[in-house]
Amino acid sequence: MAGPGLLLALGERRGLIGHRDADGSLQVHAVLAAPDGWAPGDVRAELLAAFAGWHDGLRSLIAEAGGPLVARGIHTLPAGHRWPRTPGVTLLGDAAHLMAPFACDGANQAMLDGAELAAALVGHPTDPEAALGAYEELLFPRAAATAAEAAAMFAVCFRADAPRGLVDLLTASGQLVTVDA
Repeated sequence: MAGPGLLLALGERRGLIGHRDADGSLQVHAVLAAPDGWAPGDVRAELLAAFAGWHDGLRSLIAEAGGPLVARGIHTLPAGHRWPRTPGVTLLGDAAHLMAPFACDGANQAMLDGAELAAALVGHPTDPEAALGAYEELLFPRAAATAAEAAAMFAVCFRADAPRGLVDLLTASGQLVTVDA
Protein backbone atom coordinates (compact mmCIF):
# COMPACT_ATOMS: atom_id res chain seq x y z
CA MET A 1 0.00 0.00 0.00
CA ALA A 2 2.87 2.41 0.62
CA GLY A 3 4.78 1.45 -2.50
CA PRO A 4 8.31 2.81 -2.58
CA GLY A 5 7.54 6.03 -0.73
CA LEU A 6 4.85 7.63 1.37
CA LEU A 7 1.38 6.55 2.50
CA LEU A 8 -1.11 9.04 3.91
CA ALA A 9 -4.53 7.84 5.04
CA LEU A 10 -6.31 10.68 6.82
CA GLY A 11 -9.64 11.04 8.56
CA GLU A 12 -11.20 13.28 11.15
CA ARG A 13 -8.58 13.87 13.85
CA ARG A 14 -6.68 10.68 13.00
CA GLY A 15 -4.53 9.13 10.33
CA LEU A 16 -2.02 6.53 9.30
CA ILE A 17 1.26 7.77 7.89
CA GLY A 18 3.75 5.31 6.46
CA HIS A 19 7.13 5.73 4.81
CA ARG A 20 9.87 3.45 3.54
CA ASP A 21 13.23 3.43 5.26
CA ALA A 22 16.45 3.06 3.28
CA ASP A 23 16.51 -0.68 4.06
CA GLY A 24 13.04 -1.11 2.52
CA SER A 25 11.22 -1.58 5.81
CA LEU A 26 7.98 0.28 6.37
CA GLN A 27 7.51 2.66 9.29
CA VAL A 28 3.87 3.40 10.11
CA HIS A 29 2.68 6.04 12.52
CA ALA A 30 -0.90 6.06 13.74
CA VAL A 31 -1.90 9.59 14.72
CA LEU A 32 -5.02 10.37 16.69
CA ALA A 33 -6.36 12.99 19.03
CA ALA A 34 -6.00 11.76 22.59
CA PRO A 35 -5.80 13.40 25.99
CA ASP A 36 -2.41 14.16 27.54
CA GLY A 37 -0.94 11.11 29.17
CA TRP A 38 -2.97 8.68 27.03
CA ALA A 39 -1.17 5.38 27.44
CA PRO A 40 -3.48 2.39 27.13
CA GLY A 41 -2.40 -1.01 28.36
CA ASP A 42 -2.92 -2.59 24.96
CA VAL A 43 -1.95 0.04 22.39
CA ARG A 44 -2.69 -2.26 19.42
CA ALA A 45 -6.25 -2.98 20.61
CA GLU A 46 -6.92 0.71 21.31
CA LEU A 47 -5.63 1.74 17.88
CA LEU A 48 -7.66 -0.93 16.12
CA ALA A 49 -10.74 0.36 17.96
CA ALA A 50 -9.87 3.97 17.03
CA PHE A 51 -9.61 2.96 13.36
CA ALA A 52 -12.74 0.77 13.34
CA GLY A 53 -14.55 1.15 10.04
CA TRP A 54 -11.36 1.91 8.11
CA HIS A 55 -10.33 -0.34 5.21
CA ASP A 56 -9.03 -3.74 6.37
CA GLY A 57 -5.78 -3.21 4.46
CA LEU A 58 -5.10 -0.03 6.42
CA ARG A 59 -6.06 -1.62 9.74
CA SER A 60 -3.68 -4.51 8.95
CA LEU A 61 -0.82 -2.01 9.20
CA ILE A 62 -1.69 -1.83 12.90
CA ALA A 63 -2.76 -5.44 13.43
CA GLU A 64 0.29 -6.96 11.72
CA ALA A 65 2.94 -4.51 12.90
CA GLY A 66 5.99 -6.28 14.27
CA GLY A 67 7.19 -5.56 17.76
CA PRO A 68 5.50 -3.60 20.51
CA LEU A 69 3.55 -0.45 19.68
CA VAL A 70 4.42 2.61 21.72
CA ALA A 71 2.11 5.56 22.42
CA ARG A 72 3.93 8.87 22.15
CA GLY A 73 2.53 12.36 22.41
CA ILE A 74 3.24 15.09 19.90
CA HIS A 75 4.57 18.04 21.84
CA THR A 76 5.35 21.45 20.38
CA LEU A 77 6.56 24.88 21.31
CA PRO A 78 4.46 27.75 19.97
CA ALA A 79 5.60 29.09 16.59
CA GLY A 80 7.72 32.15 17.25
CA HIS A 81 8.90 30.91 20.65
CA ARG A 82 11.91 32.93 21.86
CA TRP A 83 13.91 33.26 25.02
CA PRO A 84 15.82 36.21 26.39
CA ARG A 85 19.55 36.20 25.66
CA THR A 86 21.24 34.31 28.48
CA PRO A 87 25.00 34.84 28.62
CA GLY A 88 26.98 31.74 27.70
CA VAL A 89 23.93 29.62 26.86
CA THR A 90 21.88 28.87 23.75
CA LEU A 91 19.70 26.07 22.42
CA LEU A 92 19.50 24.18 19.16
CA GLY A 93 17.46 21.37 17.64
CA ASP A 94 14.23 20.34 19.35
CA ALA A 95 15.24 22.20 22.50
CA ALA A 96 15.08 25.44 20.50
CA HIS A 97 12.15 24.72 18.18
CA LEU A 98 10.18 21.63 19.08
CA MET A 99 7.48 21.30 16.42
CA ALA A 100 5.00 18.79 15.05
CA PRO A 101 6.62 16.54 12.44
CA PHE A 102 4.43 17.82 9.62
CA ALA A 103 6.81 20.22 7.90
CA CYS A 104 9.13 17.22 7.40
CA ASP A 105 12.00 19.51 8.31
CA GLY A 106 12.89 18.98 11.97
CA ALA A 107 16.15 17.10 11.39
CA ASN A 108 17.15 19.56 8.67
CA GLN A 109 16.49 22.47 11.03
CA ALA A 110 18.61 20.87 13.75
CA MET A 111 21.52 20.33 11.35
CA LEU A 112 21.21 23.91 10.10
CA ASP A 113 21.24 25.08 13.73
CA GLY A 114 24.56 23.31 14.24
CA ALA A 115 26.03 24.72 11.03
CA GLU A 116 24.89 28.27 11.80
CA LEU A 117 26.14 28.07 15.38
CA ALA A 118 29.53 26.81 14.15
CA ALA A 119 29.72 29.60 11.54
CA ALA A 120 28.86 32.20 14.19
CA LEU A 121 31.57 30.86 16.51
CA VAL A 122 34.12 30.90 13.68
CA GLY A 123 33.00 34.42 12.75
CA HIS A 124 33.47 35.68 16.31
CA PRO A 125 36.51 33.68 17.50
CA THR A 126 37.28 35.95 20.46
CA ASP A 127 33.72 36.82 21.46
CA PRO A 128 31.54 33.75 22.10
CA GLU A 129 28.72 35.93 23.44
CA ALA A 130 28.54 37.84 20.14
CA ALA A 131 28.57 34.50 18.32
CA LEU A 132 25.64 33.17 20.36
CA GLY A 133 23.67 36.36 19.76
CA ALA A 134 24.39 36.23 16.01
CA TYR A 135 23.28 32.59 15.88
CA GLU A 136 20.02 33.33 17.72
CA GLU A 137 19.25 36.22 15.34
CA LEU A 138 19.29 33.70 12.48
CA LEU A 139 17.57 30.94 14.45
CA PHE A 140 14.46 32.72 15.71
CA PRO A 141 12.88 33.86 12.40
CA ARG A 142 13.83 30.64 10.59
CA ALA A 143 12.46 28.40 13.33
CA ALA A 144 9.29 30.49 13.65
CA ALA A 145 8.54 30.11 9.94
CA THR A 146 9.13 26.34 9.96
CA ALA A 147 7.12 25.83 13.17
CA ALA A 148 4.22 27.81 11.70
CA GLU A 149 4.34 25.66 8.57
CA ALA A 150 4.37 22.47 10.67
CA ALA A 151 1.40 23.64 12.75
CA ALA A 152 -0.54 24.62 9.62
CA MET A 153 0.13 21.26 7.95
CA PHE A 154 -0.90 19.42 11.12
CA ALA A 155 -4.17 21.39 11.18
CA VAL A 156 -4.82 20.74 7.47
CA CYS A 157 -4.12 17.01 7.74
CA PHE A 158 -6.31 16.39 10.78
CA ARG A 159 -9.21 18.76 10.38
CA ALA A 160 -12.80 17.50 10.58
CA ASP A 161 -13.15 16.92 6.82
CA ALA A 162 -9.75 15.24 6.33
CA PRO A 163 -8.32 14.49 3.83
CA ARG A 164 -10.16 17.27 1.98
CA GLY A 165 -7.87 20.03 3.31
CA LEU A 166 -4.70 18.30 2.11
CA VAL A 167 -6.25 17.46 -1.28
CA ASP A 168 -7.32 21.10 -1.70
CA LEU A 169 -3.86 22.35 -0.70
CA LEU A 170 -2.04 20.04 -3.09
CA THR A 171 -4.46 20.73 -5.91
CA ALA A 172 -4.16 24.51 -5.48
CA SER A 173 -0.36 24.29 -5.42
CA GLY A 174 -0.26 22.21 -8.60
CA GLN A 175 1.29 19.26 -6.78
CA LEU A 176 -1.83 17.16 -7.25
CA VAL A 177 -3.77 17.01 -10.45
CA THR A 178 -7.24 15.52 -10.57
CA VAL A 179 -8.73 14.03 -13.70
CA ASP A 180 -12.45 13.65 -14.25
CA ALA A 181 -13.30 10.40 -16.03
